[in-house]
Amino acid sequence: MTNSPRTAGRINRLLAMLPWVIANPGAHVDEVCTRFGYTRSELAKDLNTVFVCGLPGYGPGDLMDATIDDDEVTVEMADYFSRPLRLTAAETFGLLASAKAVQSAGLGGVSLDRAVRKLEETLVPGGGDSVVVDMPEPPMADLLRTAAVDGTVVRIDHTSIASGRQTVRDIEPWSVFTTLGNWYVSGYCRRVGAERVFRIDRIRTATPTDERFTPAGAARTATLHYMPGDDDVHATIRLGAASRWVAEYYPVEIVSRRSEELTIRMAASDPLVIARLLARLGSDATLIEGESVASALEDLRSRILSRYAADA
Repeated sequence: MTNSPRTAGRINRLLAMLPWVIANPGAHVDEVCTRFGYTRSELAKDLNTVFVCGLPGYGPGDLMDATIDDDEVTVEMADYFSRPLRLTAAETFGLLASAKAVQSAGLGGVSLDRAVRKLEETLVPGGGDSVVVDMPEPPMADLLRTAAVDGTVVRIDHTSIASGRQTVRDIEPWSVFTTLGNWYVSGYCRRVGAERVFRIDRIRTATPTDERFTPAGAARTATLHYMPGDDDVHATIRLGAASRWVAEYYPVEIVSRRSEELTIRMAASDPLVIARLLARLGSDATLIEGESVASALEDLRSRILSRYAADA
């Protein structure tokens, strides 16, 4: 198995589909395809993959059973799934450390707290806080977190990572979180009238204002995903069967589906980003709309051909 985006996308969809089908035995093929974005042939292919998954021995009790019978999808688990999961001490310690990191970032909850206590009692009975994970926060994190709780609008001086442009914005902070080694604040940006996520180390100053907003009753889920900006370029692309993975790997808008073809609309801060993707996809993807992307793609292809000519 490779680490390609297409493979990762297929695995993610498969892992999302399986629990639902197991919980809904006999679900109709059309419902599964609609819910998880499959074509009938793709679903059959993934179910065939599941069918050969299991433990050495590969007897009837060691393999999963996945079938489509009279347009009904059924997945039956192998016998070993019915046994409780048993972790080694090292695996349990790693799980505990990860949970502690989430708590340290302020993203935990009551359920996580209970699970951490149970893990600690299992690993070190009576040891109390035997595992400590300390994730230092940037200086502005506490100010932004307090503003999110109190409902205080904060004026930030922010420098964009993509363009390097510096802007002053009034934001309504929702949550402060950390992921992939960086700290972020998510919230409603009044300048653009939409949700935005800002890396805190790109904020030069953060000043509470006299303006107020009504905080959400429960903390909003903190997620890091691509947020199209005001100056981003857009392109509409028709994907062939071999390129449908793009819709799973990148944040895109599905414009239409037709047989094996998929038409999407995507945004990027630089037209060259989309141009490079199109060059990679080759004849299996067609640019339908996006003048700046078309120009960038033509220039990219010319430079590639020039390089090959120079090496000839």
